[in-house]
Amino acid sequence: MEILQTKETLANEIWQACDILRRDNNCGGIMEYIEHLAWLLFLRFLDAQEEEWEAQAELEGRKYEPIIEPPYRWRDWAVKDLPADELLSFIHGKLIPYLQNLGGDPLRETIRSVFAERNVIVCASGYNLKDVLQIINSIDFHSQDDIFTVSQVYEELLRRLGNENRMAGEFYTPRPVVRFIVELINPKIGETVYDPACGTCGFLVQAYLHMKKYEKTIEDYKILQEKTFYGQEKKPIPALLGLMNMVLHGVTCPKVYRKNTLEENIREVSERFDVILTNPPFGGKEGRHIQQNFPVKSNATELLFLQHIMRKLKLKDGARCGMVVPEGTLFRGGAFAKVKEELLSEFNLHTIVSLPPGTFAPYSDV
Repeated sequence: MEILQTKETLANEIWQACDILRRDNNCGGIMEYIEHLAWLLFLRFLDAQEEEWEAQAELEGRKYEPIIEPPYRWRDWAVKDLPADELLSFIHGKLIPYLQNLGGDPLRETIRSVFAERNVIVCASGYNLKDVLQIINSIDFHSQDDIFTVSQVYEELLRRLGNENRMAGEFYTPRPVVRFIVELINPKIGETVYDPACGTCGFLVQAYLHMKKYEKTIEDYKILQEKTFYGQEKKPIPALLGLMNMVLHGVTCPKVYRKNTLEENIREVSERFDVILTNPPFGGKEGRHIQQNFPVKSNATELLFLQHIMRKLKLKDGARCGMVVPEGTLFRGGAFAKVKEELLSEFNLHTIVSLPPGTFAPYSDV
């Protein structure tokens, strides 16, 4: 009973942090305050990971090279009782520029991609920020119970984001649809899983939860952590939200990158995957420079993603894909008919499930 109460108390504190952010002049909308909370949680979690890696290096008698150097580590600034103005000055003038220029290895590049090429949301009030930092510092990121509680609150935040912000609906797939597709495709440990339009990483998280049930050895754990999950997302905010979603659910170093998938020339594919799970954006229009990357040219986003997916599956029996497409994708003429011809002749189209109207409401009109 005491453990349940602790979880409930922690969840309430996280919701309190959301309320504080929501009242701030820079974070009035749900997209803004979730983004702000996400990057704070990301840096806090990363610092906890670095503490563990540093301790392990010390036990093994080797020198540890920090991913984030002092004085930019969470422990160097977020746990100190800095004056409000000094805290904001440090974040704007030093911390964010430092993070935006990281590089040299995949993890540092991932951190850089979270903060680069956009205006990072930061509280207008240093006092609000100090209150939020105090709450985040109360979370034990070395405790699986605390991390699980945070992940549950975070998942609910993503759901609310999809409900309240129609623009965000394109990044959020209803979880019953995600679970259904993952169970149907049934990814297994040792297979690679890819989402070329990962949004908030709902498919990758669910695939991890599905596969983790069969984890039995340390080698299984390492495979799931390091060699299984790959995602790409064009837009910076969902890329951040998705990265944090993976981290909170237990994948500490996911290969989730901010990248426009359709910029890859699919005639020169170098990396293929065992399993692809995705709900790519549809209804959009792509320019000619993007269309040049595809054998069948079309400005329809969904058709380009379908061609991309067909090229990214491994050329072997058992490679498989579960994806969401708009109604009628396989029953249109022109470029759609050409892609359909290749799909039916070169692949085994196993199952088409027609979802009832309103399945994606209120996230979209589909």
